[in-house]
Amino acid sequence: MDVTEQFPFIQLVNGEGKQLEENPSITVANAKRFYEQMMFSRMFDRKAVNLQRQGRIGTYAPFEGQEGAQIGSALALEDGDWMFPTYRDHAATAAFGHSLVNIFLYWKGCIEGCVPPEGKHIFPPSVPIASQILHATGTAWAEKKKGSDRVSLVYFGDGATSEGDFHEGLNFASVFQIPVVFFNQNNGYAISVPIERQMNTKTIAQKSLAYDMPGVRVDGNDVFAVYSETLKAVERARKGEGPTLIEAVTWRYGAHTTTDEPSKYRDQGESERRRQTDDPISRVEKYLKAEGSWDADWEEELKKKSEKRLQLAVEEMEKTKKSDEGLIFDHVFGTDVWPVQEQKERFFHKESGK
Repeated sequence: MDVTEQFPFIQLVNGEGKQLEENPSITVANAKRFYEQMMFSRMFDRKAVNLQRQGRIGTYAPFEGQEGAQIGSALALEDGDWMFPTYRDHAATAAFGHSLVNIFLYWKGCIEGCVPPEGKHIFPPSVPIASQILHATGTAWAEKKKGSDRVSLVYFGDGATSEGDFHEGLNFASVFQIPVVFFNQNNGYAISVPIERQMNTKTIAQKSLAYDMPGVRVDGNDVFAVYSETLKAVERARKGEGPTLIEAVTWRYGAHTTTDEPSKYRDQGESERRRQTDDPISRVEKYLKAEGSWDADWEEELKKKSEKRLQLAVEEMEKTKKSDEGLIFDHVFGTDVWPVQEQKERFFHKESGK
């Protein structure tokens, strides 16, 4: 038996907006909720790219095309749960309640960009590949030891599965049955390295077999399927039944970052073909039209509200003063410890030139 047969490609609504099977996650109410979040996320992403081109923020990592994977998974969490994003997961963090101003500030190089709103358990975006997998596993283990029912969800790309932290995190989570959902967004490339050059397995989901945990392979552009499968994994973890590995197969339309030139390593026509046939936002629009629930005026109003919301966030971001450089020393431990205090004093002594 081919091992991939154990991991069928899960899809509830296809690229034409046709519902393929009955599922409680497929409702008009959910479709509108998903559409609103995904549309806003795409507008945010394009706004951020434009800001970078104008020199108003630094290098930026676009996520256009991956909205279905991020929104479907983020909305499966409850308020008290933990989210561990990468630098490309702002659709997820915004949907989970992060401040838009702070997300923009992150790309402006301000420490405030790493601080979520009070009461929101969102870790700063992780840049070292796969390191957040260990953070998520450790945090979920702490919640388990405290006796809470909080769950960690951690995002990572296909390239992260080539890192040791991925395997250490999954192994530890399996051994101690930790309430964590490992959410892989497989967009086919680790920067410029195609997935077939990274691994010899046909799927990422099948890597779950080595750690004796459930593995799921889902259409990452089908927000209904992503939401349904993530909800199952979250509920399973919350009941004390351990971790799950989810592989959401998707595609990023644009560059790895705004300093990247993707035409050097992949066929640019592929992005346009996928945009025409497999776009996560268009899929929900087609579903709503098939259900007789599409409203063009509603969509236009959404766009107007989203643009206003984004403009206010940009204005607030640009009014924010330069961060106090000493803040990098103030959030390391709960109380001051002498080595950090000594480093802080040396830093300011050097900065003053004395």
